[in-house]
Amino acid sequence: MASTTYDEMHARPHVAPAAAAFTELDLPAEVSRLQAETTWSTGQNARTLIKYDTLRVVLVALQAGKSLPEHRTEGRLTIHLISGHLEVKSAGRTFNLHPGGLLALDRNLAHEVLALRESVVLLTIAWPGRENDRADLV
Repeated sequence: MASTTYDEMHARPHVAPAAAAFTELDLPAEVSRLQAETTWSTGQNARTLIKYDTLRVVLVALQAGKSLPEHRTEGRLTIHLISGHLEVKSAGRTFNLHPGGLLALDRNLAHEVLALRESVVLLTIAWPGRENDRADLV
């Protein structure tokens, strides 16, 4: 079982992600860009759309039959299926996600993913805050 660190997840070079006061995106256009890149020939491609110290929003495209072996993240995450059909195994359960489906997983929870059909996922990761972050100030 692999453990995914922040650096490993972000090793692929990306176009400078947005970390502005606001961000507006055209998801169908972003999906088209992902599928036009040469990396798509490997069966998967991803692009970080929003990047803050404690939050990442990543668009992931998977071809049918592509799997992501068991891994975990340091942050809490949501998997929102935009299109396709995904099977996610975690916590001794199998979750079948269809378009519009949303699954939330706690930090460090091992999970694996299988695309049963060509799929597009919006992945949101809430990274743990820095020591000087104060939740009680919100």
